[in-house]
Amino acid sequence: MIPSTITRRGFLAAASAALCAPALLKAQTRWPLTVTDAVGRMVTIAKKPKSIILGTGFNLFALSLIHPDPVSLLAGWATDMKTDNPFIYDAFRKKFPALDKVALVSNGQADGMSFEAALSLEADLAVMGMWQAEGEQGKRAIEYLQSIGVPVIVVDFNLDPLKSTPRDIRLLGRVLECDQQAENYAQFFEKRVDRIKARAVGKGEDGPLVLMDAFPSTTRGSWAVGRTGLGELITLAGGRNIADKNLPPQGGPVTAEYIIAAEPDVYIATGSPGGTYTVFSIGPGVDPAEARQSLQETVKAPSLAPLKAVREGNVHGMWNFFNAVPLNVLAAEAVASWVRPDLFGDVDPADSLAEINERFAAVPFEGAYWTSLTT
Repeated sequence: MIPSTITRRGFLAAASAALCAPALLKAQTRWPLTVTDAVGRMVTIAKKPKSIILGTGFNLFALSLIHPDPVSLLAGWATDMKTDNPFIYDAFRKKFPALDKVALVSNGQADGMSFEAALSLEADLAVMGMWQAEGEQGKRAIEYLQSIGVPVIVVDFNLDPLKSTPRDIRLLGRVLECDQQAENYAQFFEKRVDRIKARAVGKGEDGPLVLMDAFPSTTRGSWAVGRTGLGELITLAGGRNIADKNLPPQGGPVTAEYIIAAEPDVYIATGSPGGTYTVFSIGPGVDPAEARQSLQETVKAPSLAPLKAVREGNVHGMWNFFNAVPLNVLAAEAVASWVRPDLFGDVDPADSLAEINERFAAVPFEGAYWTSLTT
């Protein structure tokens, strides 16, 4: 029985901490540890990391799912999560005030890392995102960190999320000696993805046409998400992506004429809190009413209002940064319920989010992460 003086969340946090405390013999024999990262590099880590650089701040999400005090591990990090999603930054800072004192080494964008700042930190590990490692600046950062004796591992929650997310959560679990908690989350993820795969098998050939529109804007137009990243969730659910055949894998900008000619059955917008890039505001800290109202305003645009999906009320939206964090399983469930309600009417990502917050999250994820105009 849990003592009355201990909350259920406190009990679960203590249990999570125990899952990051392997037996002494196991810990002693683990190091040095050689792992294979998301880009196939074999990386040897000399000792248990206690001073980590995050090349993108969004990877704090991943650490927080498997470690009870992820901020205690940080030597330095990028500002991109703080800049794009300030509410979740504040939530982490309130739980872990030391976050304010973590050194800034990068903005997480294409202009790279401050090598001088990285050198001063004496870190014993760096973690970078796949999208960073593929760029020239990211490659330079990896080479520099390795030259000063800091091993670098690359994780992928973006390019091939259904395959790579559980794999790379397990990788982080090994590196942080949080194997069991990481395994629990990986199995949680796989169980939900496998449910979608099983129901949608053989259903995609005549599935509904879907436009996933990243940061729609009346001034910049639409960006149709392609077949990789979040676009993979469309085909997973048994839908057909309008950008699947004649755009690059990641998608690209499309004209109003392109969209109207495609005549999608389902429209899905992506955005961020406060409408940073678009009027559509959604994500951590956003009120559900704000998310829904801003989505209504979004589809009044001349290029979107005539669409069949809009006329028939099959309009939805979700947080764009699901493409950077291992919470992307929630996006998979939301997309499945929108694209094929006949197959996934009983799938509710809110249930999965509640379980994540109860079993895994060092800081609960709150706000409107998805919305719909049909409810």
